[in-house]
Amino acid sequence: MEQSVLKINHLKKIYHDKNGEVEAIKNIQLDVFDREFLSIVGPSGCGKSSLLSILANLEKPTSGDIEFAKPNLKIGYMLQSDSLFPWRTILDNCLLGLEINHSLNDTTKKRVIELLKTYGLGDFIDKYPSSLSGGMRQRVALIRTLATDPDILLLDEPFSALDYQTRLALSDDVYRIIKNEGKTVIMVTHDLAEAISLSDRIVVLTKRPSEVKKIYNIEISNKSTPINNRTTPEFSAYYDKIWRDLDVHIQ
Repeated sequence: MEQSVLKINHLKKIYHDKNGEVEAIKNIQLDVFDREFLSIVGPSGCGKSSLLSILANLEKPTSGDIEFAKPNLKIGYMLQSDSLFPWRTILDNCLLGLEINHSLNDTTKKRVIELLKTYGLGDFIDKYPSSLSGGMRQRVALIRTLATDPDILLLDEPFSALDYQTRLALSDDVYRIIKNEGKTVIMVTHDLAEAISLSDRIVVLTKRPSEVKKIYNIEISNKSTPINNRTTPEFSAYYDKIWRDLDVHIQ
């Protein structure tokens, strides 16, 4: 996990509106390592989603830069909403990214079908999103993101729209799929338990304008599935430390 796949150098982001400037990100420096699951947490409004948008090249930084370990490194972005098109079948939804980047062919289509079959969605290939549960829809959204074979996956609150029990079950599913496919993940979440149970490292950001306050290497004995990781003695200790670092107080 020592090989860096991307390096964030002195990243800064300022937004301009009619009231003036808003500095969202002050100075973020961070290395992301190959095949790690990295979570980013911080107070509400501290710029977590802005950082993902910059990494996905949807926004430009005000200053600073991002160095990638190889040219043409591919990034997949999975949003909070599954954003499945109701008039397209599950397979056709998963093929959308391949259609957009003009890489849909028999080989890539076959790979997507295999992904759907491998991860429990083979019986729904010709069904429509309305026939799926919320958790299954998010699994489809993940496979749609994986279809283009990205090097890095960006996950923006991927479980936030789901009920608690579904979130737990889906976190296990997503973790298994990502590890099986050997992907590097950067996830933004407000849920500390989710971050601790899934992650290899957690980056804690300060309040806006954000900087890196602390980075935790999550070392859990007998680390296994996210659900089982929540039962370990280290889990509550990490939760307490990171909660204190967030410096969120209700007066």
